[in-house]
Amino acid sequence: MSLAEQFLSNIPGSPLLQLRNLDQRYALLRQDTSSPPQVIHLSSETLGELDADVVICGGTLGILLAASLQQKGQKVILLERGTLRGRQQEWNVSRAELNVLLELDLLTTEELETAIVTEYNPARISFFQGHELFVKDILNIGVYPLDLLEKLKEKFLLFGGKILENTPFISALILSDGIKIIAGDYQLKSRLLVDAMGHFSPIVKQARRGTKPTGICLVVGTCAQGYPNNQTGDLLVTNTPILNQCQYFWEAFPAQDGRTTYLFTYVDAEPERFSLEFLTEEYLRLLPDYQQIDLDALNFQRFLCGFFPSYQNSPLQMPYSRILAVGDSAASQSPVSFGGFGAMLRHLQRLSNGIDEALKTDHLTQKDLALLQPYQPNLSVTWLFQKTMSVGLNQTVDPNQINHLMSTVFLSMEQLGEDVLKPFLQDVIGFSALTKILTAVPLQSVLPIVPQIGLLPLLDWLRHYLSLGLYNQLYLLGKNIETKPPFVEQYYWHRLLESWQYGSGSDYHQALGEK
Repeated sequence: MSLAEQFLSNIPGSPLLQLRNLDQRYALLRQDTSSPPQVIHLSSETLGELDADVVICGGTLGILLAASLQQKGQKVILLERGTLRGRQQEWNVSRAELNVLLELDLLTTEELETAIVTEYNPARISFFQGHELFVKDILNIGVYPLDLLEKLKEKFLLFGGKILENTPFISALILSDGIKIIAGDYQLKSRLLVDAMGHFSPIVKQARRGTKPTGICLVVGTCAQGYPNNQTGDLLVTNTPILNQCQYFWEAFPAQDGRTTYLFTYVDAEPERFSLEFLTEEYLRLLPDYQQIDLDALNFQRFLCGFFPSYQNSPLQMPYSRILAVGDSAASQSPVSFGGFGAMLRHLQRLSNGIDEALKTDHLTQKDLALLQPYQPNLSVTWLFQKTMSVGLNQTVDPNQINHLMSTVFLSMEQLGEDVLKPFLQDVIGFSALTKILTAVPLQSVLPIVPQIGLLPLLDWLRHYLSLGLYNQLYLLGKNIETKPPFVEQYYWHRLLESWQYGSGSDYHQALGEK
């Protein structure tokens, strides 16, 4: 019996079966080149009487946007294929990222505090045979999804929203004056469909035409009791060189019923890549050394696993009118992040304001809605970071090359100060901070990585880096213009300002209440 079989058989909920089912989906993603099912269709007919202004598919993160739009006066119907409830495992965020829920009046301070179940400091960043540092107030808040989503669900219903549970999305017909959605036993007529169904949305599959992802983040982990030291966390830790053509990374967070530890890695979508079950074996093999504890001393509460595809063509701009992808469906998170909750919080105010304005001014064409998920150079530049943390199947590199580079970069950022380090740890890349990092890291530490990432990706990254600088200057110029230019519609002017602001990372300090 393997380690995975031995330990997972003792955890409630049939995690071994869940793991193997997920592995089948992961294998299909790497091998399948068939055309995806066609779930979006077009018609020249008219729709007539509407059931809602907005139908949002996908309730787990969609409830955030649904509650905000309903509060603004839009009539919203939220679809969820199962029961709308959060998972048991906490979502880790920074406290400042949660402020948007207060600013939008979705929760009171007291309601938000009751959803926060863990808080710790500091968090460690450490690399095998390299540098170690500690930071505070980064992903140090554990929010209990069961409680948070229940509160948001209550608010949404109180505002007058409608939830259809156990109602999976089936298909949609785009008409001249609206969109007809087939979901479960319902036919719903709306002005706009918002796709919040995540990476594996059937709408996204059709929009991407079956394109394989550029990269994949694999993650496995557990929540367990029995750790003697559970007051601090790990943000990014390595304790091995490159193994099995990838670099393993660890995260650890205190949880309300134990300690959560994750092992994750970045790989491409080649069919020959190892399975999630193999990564689980590696997790159980390496966990004792990582946490300095015997496996037999731990009481495992939950097993966690997943794979998160990422695409260079992101955020996704839908090729259809009246359909907008948000959250993981739009791939609006950084390619080095594998959770959409933080990204959804970051863009929640921008999206709710933008969708509300689009509905009020009838800007619902493909061109109009594309401006709500614009090109963001501060996300595009992070593709190089993912490339530096991954190894091709047939590449031969120094086993400690990634550790050495990461150690050198983080040492430089620590010396540059928190203004550089903290935004970087939250996937917010600004032109000034990135330029400081580039000039601070010794050239001899960077040159060995060039053959690993390739010349063409490096040149492509340079384009995004220059765009980041341009967006930064455009936002500085645009925010000081008191009235919009007369030749630009207000809707388009607002979207331009937002694209420059978020595309340059300038929203970061605003979220913290700074100037």
